[in-house]
Amino acid sequence: MAKKSITRRWITNNLGVIILILFLIELALIFAVQSYFYNSAQQYLISKINAVNGVLTRYSTDAGKNLNAEIRNTLETFSDKDKMELMAIDYDGMIVLTSSGFSPDYAINMPDYDAAMRSDQPYETSTGHTENGERIMAVCYPITDISEEYSAIRVVTSLESIDRTISQFVLGVTLVAIAVLVLLGVSDLYFVGSILRPIREINANTEKFAQGDFSARINQESEDEIGELCAGINHMADELSTADAMKNEFISSVSHELRTPLTAIKGWAETLNNVAEDTSAEIDPAIMKKGLHIIVGETERLSAMVEELLDFSRMQSGHFSLHMDTMDILAELGDAVLIYMERAKKERIHVLYEEPEMLPFVFGDKNRIRQVFINIIDNAIKYSDQGDVVHITAKAVNDNNAVRIIVQDSGCGIKEEDLSKVKIKFYKPNHTRRGSGIGLAVADEIVKMHKGTLDIASKENVGTTVTITIPAKNAVQQENS
Repeated sequence: MAKKSITRRWITNNLGVIILILFLIELALIFAVQSYFYNSAQQYLISKINAVNGVLTRYSTDAGKNLNAEIRNTLETFSDKDKMELMAIDYDGMIVLTSSGFSPDYAINMPDYDAAMRSDQPYETSTGHTENGERIMAVCYPITDISEEYSAIRVVTSLESIDRTISQFVLGVTLVAIAVLVLLGVSDLYFVGSILRPIREINANTEKFAQGDFSARINQESEDEIGELCAGINHMADELSTADAMKNEFISSVSHELRTPLTAIKGWAETLNNVAEDTSAEIDPAIMKKGLHIIVGETERLSAMVEELLDFSRMQSGHFSLHMDTMDILAELGDAVLIYMERAKKERIHVLYEEPEMLPFVFGDKNRIRQVFINIIDNAIKYSDQGDVVHITAKAVNDNNAVRIIVQDSGCGIKEEDLSKVKIKFYKPNHTRRGSGIGLAVADEIVKMHKGTLDIASKENVGTTVTITIPAKNAVQQENS
């Protein structure tokens, strides 16, 4: 399909409408001006013939006056003979006297005379052409009631000067309309060009984005909607570039995280296999136990990583589900703390757990809630060094309508500029520590699905505090009732 140009569409639609409007306006102006000039000429002729008729009527009432002689004298002394011609017409419809002194010796077409002789109106007006093609306007006034020789008087004027004035007006209006169209055309082309330039640039850059090149940026020339669109696409490119870098970092991190346990498993498997194949050597039970312990531990670590990736994939596809039931959140927290106690001892990190006597029951998925606690405690230990302290507390808040768990560490902390991004998928504020960068995003999503909140406060080289707040079962029931 051929590409349709916006410029052509704009000119066709916009200028087409403007041309039609200007054409209609010009026709209206021409009609108004023509009507004005013709009506003015008509009124002028009517005023003149009324004046002549008034004079003749006075003569007809004066017994001492010869009306026919006075009619001839009036025509001969007509003061406006340079502008119009006054005529006297007999009962045969022939022009017998004129103010110019020239009377045609043949009958001419006088529709105003014919109409006046048939009409009850005092006068009739017509326009037409002379024998040489000149346009004229005539007004005829019957005088049959005062004269037995003449049936009517008639005044005629040329419309040539009026038509010339109207033609000049039409030409002027047409030139103005053309000038307006030219200015509008130039303005429209400039305006359309100011829109098309960024659109073409957007199109070119989006093709680069589609190919994975997020380095291109669009020049923002204005602060209007087009400028906002360019700024929005540039922001999108920044986010895509960041997301792409985070994705690459995620792939690298996951590859490293997978390779480490696989290397340990492979190494110990080969060691145990070599021992088993050497029939002459005695199998050391301690080495066998240590090797199997490491293999099992690293396998569990791999399984946990794969499960975390699967959870993230389910969340992205909308297939992540919860098995909600009444649960003892304190028991799940205790299990999670117990899991990491031994590891913390090995790494010489102190874990202080202030376990309350009881907490309100929570309506949730106990396995997912335990997963949240494991992720948060794992992060606290991961980002702590030898001698640091991880402090875990739990308590009921909001009049037992919610449970709050606080995990506070004295580890390396998070930079202020990274704090707002730590819950974004794939984001890792510290690349020197192990992890895929999705554990916190998964934990945050699970807490949200339980209508809770996961808040993080941190200061670099001081430590991080993670606060998890989940509504109690009675609060959820009150909200749903």
